[in-house]
Amino acid sequence: MDIWLASLIVILCLLMSAFFSAGETAFTGTSKARMIGLAEKGDRRAKRVLRILEARERFLGTMLIGNSIVNIGVSSLATSILIILLGKHYGVIAATVIISILVIIFAEILPKTLAIKSPDGASLRMARWVVYAMRILGPLTQVAGWIVKIILRILGEKVRHSEPLLTPSEEIKGQVALLHRQGDVIKDERDMLGGLLDLKELFVSDVMVHRTKMESIDADLPAIEIVRQVIASSHTRLPLWRETQENIVGVLHSKDLLRALSAVDGDASRLKIDEIALETWFVPESTSLQDQLQAFLSKKTHFALVVDEYGEVMGLVTLEDILEEIVGDIADEHDLTVEGVRPRKDGAVIVDGTVPIRDLNRAMDWRLPDEEATTIAGLVIHEARQIPNTGQIFNFYGYRFQVVRKSRNRLTALLITPLDKLKTKMPG
Repeated sequence: MDIWLASLIVILCLLMSAFFSAGETAFTGTSKARMIGLAEKGDRRAKRVLRILEARERFLGTMLIGNSIVNIGVSSLATSILIILLGKHYGVIAATVIISILVIIFAEILPKTLAIKSPDGASLRMARWVVYAMRILGPLTQVAGWIVKIILRILGEKVRHSEPLLTPSEEIKGQVALLHRQGDVIKDERDMLGGLLDLKELFVSDVMVHRTKMESIDADLPAIEIVRQVIASSHTRLPLWRETQENIVGVLHSKDLLRALSAVDGDASRLKIDEIALETWFVPESTSLQDQLQAFLSKKTHFALVVDEYGEVMGLVTLEDILEEIVGDIADEHDLTVEGVRPRKDGAVIVDGTVPIRDLNRAMDWRLPDEEATTIAGLVIHEARQIPNTGQIFNFYGYRFQVVRKSRNRLTALLITPLDKLKTKMPG
């Protein structure tokens, strides 16, 4: 073969190797979400990129096989040329050194560096040529895949389709968390996006007002007394019970009560509370927040009572409770302020045992797990595998938990200190 023709083929192979290296890097780092957005606007190149990403295994096989073929071609032809020019001994040594430098710099590092700087733009520009390469090398890629699967079966390895390690929601959360650390997303925006994605993973039992804290009214009280209790309450909807507080017979809305009171010229004795009360809506405690939000919207109501598998009332949930999972605490001029989280100057925090873990995480920007327990007291009991006594200290998840107050079997207050805060106080 003519030396000049062989040299031209070597240069062509180096360019093709650079193409395969850049393509692999660009399509691996490209944003699928952005490509979907461009495709919906009619960008044909973005549609090609999406088709390539959907055939990920075939794409990667094409890039690897193509790169290997051209690199082998470069090595073989360059070695032949240099042997002719320098002789067998020096030609092999020179070929090894020169081709290694050329391949590493011009076929690997340089194209991958350029591609990773703008993976979306590189993918759009290369999409057409990558499709051609996949068509040409597709059969070879399939054959190589079959051979690999046969070898794996012989070795006793089970061949499974690849499964994503993260759910789409977790991938989005991870991306948002990364953007937050980089300063592109503020904490409130991160919390709102995270809360929205968590709705289908949380249940009404996680956010409900427990029955021990639920404000309700005895339906058998005189009407004038019921009016007084409704006016004194900070809530607009109050459950009515009869005989026992677990026997809820209806829900009294303050606006309905005021309308009825106006209709009887303010004479509370003429009110018939049972006729004013709304029908009670019971929902299972296992209902996801996403389903409950949709149910609230479809029924055009904001209030439901939560029951367990035996039909016993466990508490109540409102539309506001669900919205607060997304936007944080919603307070108005009638809300009663409850000091459940009290930060101290030394970095420690005094927390009421009934404070939900999710609320504490949102307030302090912590990451305590809430899979096994809903409240902070529940988390300590779960991790300690006992009901601790006052003064006991436990370390887990990067925090020190000290029981400050206890009432019977309930942990009413805990002192929580991040362990890194403790280390900074230690001398030496």
